[in-house]
Amino acid sequence: MVAFSKIGVYLKNAWAKEPIIVVSFAIGIIAVTVPWVSPLTKYTGMISQATPYTYPVPVQDDGNMPNIPSHTCDKEGPSIEWLKNF
Repeated sequence: MVAFSKIGVYLKNAWAKEPIIVVSFAIGIIAVTVPWVSPLTKYTGMISQATPYTYPVPVQDDGNMPNIPSHTCDKEGPSIEWLKNF
């Protein structure tokens, strides 16, 4: 508990002498911590994982192409139904 009182005294003195510096440090600390505690970070990561890096190009299937879907609207890859239901 003694450490918290020393930190409080230090912050009180710093605020009395240089309030601009104290505010700038507070803004910097908030800017670093908010992305880690924001739920937006979680959903952004989930959307990034579900988004394909390469998009399908229409190709005429000759029946001998196992890696190419038969139609461009065929679902392939991870589903993003959770985003539609959000």
